[in-house]
Amino acid sequence: MLRGPLVFLPVLGSPLAHAPVLALDLAPALRRPLDLGLEWRGKRLLGPNKTWRGALVMLAGTLGATVLLSRRPAYWRRLPPEVQRAGPSRLGLVLGAGVVLGELPNSFVKRRLGVPPGGRSRSPTGGLLTIFDQADFVPVVWLLLLPDWRMPARDALVSFVAVAAVHVPVNLIGYAIGARETKV
Repeated sequence: MLRGPLVFLPVLGSPLAHAPVLALDLAPALRRPLDLGLEWRGKRLLGPNKTWRGALVMLAGTLGATVLLSRRPAYWRRLPPEVQRAGPSRLGLVLGAGVVLGELPNSFVKRRLGVPPGGRSRSPTGGLLTIFDQADFVPVVWLLLLPDWRMPARDALVSFVAVAAVHVPVNLIGYAIGARETKV
């Protein structure tokens, strides 16, 4: 039984928490760049869209969704026993950290390629980055889960595809409500 995709379900708490914060510009004092405005070879490390506010809200949203879902036996009992033993707080923190950390390498690469924050490149490399961007946190979560559960490679691959497939409509909804500047 594939259990990997179910492990990632609480990640939906991230955009649910982040979208209203972006749309209503809540907690503006935390809208500070993670890269502190630093540059490398004349280009920002990550860009202005990767902020402390986003990191904290996405982590908290994922953690909160994990704790809430853990109270639903129909969900929690379907997770691997190793993940259940780790507990909802640990899983939520791992997922939330993975969501935040997973975005950073992709942002760094896009800045090196001259892709503006929130923008897309029309090149073949840009197309691959766009696809990877939809589920960039899955490999990071896979690594962070290793002390608790060794997710089979097949589960990780199916999780990546499932997360990418769900991420596109989530982005479209975010664009429609004004929380995103681009559709995908």
